[in-house]
Amino acid sequence: MFTTSMIMAILPEILLLVLGLLVLAFDLIWKSESKRNLGWLTASGLLFILVLSVAIARPAESTAVFGGMLRYDMLGFVFKLLFIFGAMMTTLFMMDAEKLGKRGESYILLLVATIGMSLMASASDLIMLYLAIETTSIPMYILAGFMRDDKKSTEAGFKYLLFGAMASTIMLYGFSLIFGFTGSTALVAITGFSMPLAIGVIALIMIGIAFKISLAPFHFWAPDVYEGAPTPITGFLSTASKAAGFAVLMRLFLGLFPATSQYAPTWTMVMAVLATITMTLGNVVALSQTNIKRMLAYSSVAHAGYALVGVVSLSELGVGSVTFYLIAYVMTNLAAFGIIAAFSKVTGSDEIADYAGMSRRNPTLGLVALVAFLSLTGMPPFGGFVAKVFVFAAAVKADMIWLAVVGILNSIVGLYYYLTFLKVVYLYRMEGENEEAHPIPLTRPYAIALTVLSFAILAVGIIFGPWFNIASSVAEGLF
Repeated sequence: MFTTSMIMAILPEILLLVLGLLVLAFDLIWKSESKRNLGWLTASGLLFILVLSVAIARPAESTAVFGGMLRYDMLGFVFKLLFIFGAMMTTLFMMDAEKLGKRGESYILLLVATIGMSLMASASDLIMLYLAIETTSIPMYILAGFMRDDKKSTEAGFKYLLFGAMASTIMLYGFSLIFGFTGSTALVAITGFSMPLAIGVIALIMIGIAFKISLAPFHFWAPDVYEGAPTPITGFLSTASKAAGFAVLMRLFLGLFPATSQYAPTWTMVMAVLATITMTLGNVVALSQTNIKRMLAYSSVAHAGYALVGVVSLSELGVGSVTFYLIAYVMTNLAAFGIIAAFSKVTGSDEIADYAGMSRRNPTLGLVALVAFLSLTGMPPFGGFVAKVFVFAAAVKADMIWLAVVGILNSIVGLYYYLTFLKVVYLYRMEGENEEAHPIPLTRPYAIALTVLSFAILAVGIIFGPWFNIASSVAEGLF
């Protein structure tokens, strides 16, 4: 029998499914010249789902529903809102993208992936978690290779599928060991394992999650996939998909191995080393990139390392800081990829050198680039600055000062390549110095999305108290 809690727990997913069916119906009804309106339908539907979920679906307390398959708690709720917001902004960027904007299947795949991410954030059973991960991954494989006439896009889709299937298989083997030794598919079943066996199972599961959030050394797919996939899809992949992976990571590892656990010191040190390697590798390799999408791919690797610093802190502050970091990162990176989508739509280039004079070709786009990339560097008063402060503060409070120092040093390295890009945008001149003759127009969907994201980045950075309170509420069900 369905209860109110059960319905509220999956209300966003139900509404997303209904929206997907609506998009499918109108895709069949509308003629080709009207199919751009599918984007408006999807974006407005996602906005409605976001508002309605905030209004009536907030959980009062952490509750297990559907026989323990899902948890109805703040961790799942906050991340669902984040995924829906990311999908809404991505939809606006997709509307004027070549071979995406007028094809209903692209929006349907995006909605299905969002449903999968929402279930990932709430899953408390191994079977549900695996099904949610595959529900997320399969549409993203297709979207990455959606432009079949583009060799880079088909290569991106194939590589993402190949590496993703391998990582999922290894993780599934870890899940099967849990069931084989305990006879249960509940996530908490692993707590009865001996130390060597627990470490082995954690390693297998961690490979799948590390692939999802592009932790080194499982990041190797990211540069090629980010470069080849359609730019709006790359933005969604680098933000919402990464956030979903971190939601699983926090629920799985902080739930199973709290600070009082005998296993905590071992896996915390392993994760801290992973965070160090990930931050350092991502930033160092990003320094030499000449393609903006590849640069942001390695930047995304580095940001996964920063966020992991909060996870290994094993505290409420750590969980709150990671959630806050992901909120700021989703807004910031979506804005960055929105800029790339708008620019490449006109120029057909993703080379950093071709961004010379962009601030003169479209001052508004240049201003958004300034906001987004300064936030990525961690400069005040933008959201990225406050996010890094909280993450590093969590590490210091957990007596991992060395990890906070490594993070700060890596942020300084990142400052170089982000400012290099802004230098090209603002100080370099276009060949022939006739930028006014080559404007970069912004369509209405791009203008709306970039304006919302810019103000959101500033709001998170300046009025961070309410945002951090929301992020901190995620820890309620974990501690």
